[in-house]
Amino acid sequence: MSDQYASVRYLVDDVAAAIGFYTTHLGFTVRMSAAPAFADVTRGPLRLLLSGPASSGARVTPPEVAVAGRNRIHLIVADLDAEIARLSEAGVAFRTEVVSGPGGRQILLADPAGNLVELFQPAAR
Repeated sequence: MSDQYASVRYLVDDVAAAIGFYTTHLGFTVRMSAAPAFADVTRGPLRLLLSGPASSGARVTPPEVAVAGRNRIHLIVADLDAEIARLSEAGVAFRTEVVSGPGGRQILLADPAGNLVELFQPAAR
């Protein structure tokens, strides 16, 4: 198969708002939209499935597996400071301050439904 993606499903309250967020701010493109129920957006090899309340993917998760986690999509950026400035100017709020470590620097933001996105700039090698 020539179109090989790593897919992640995010449950969202408003599919149109999620499409707008990911395409406007994070460089995703719409692969398919069946809004208001569902959309499929991509960025490189990442396929993000945006499932609204009317989609089959938004069915209730059983309580025994619905534990809070720290899952998030991880997007690599060339210049974290420039991305922070661009997104801040567009009114996007961040959930954390910049965190630095031996592998690089990162910051967290959330989509309109509260799903986390990590922007990561690798350390210079």
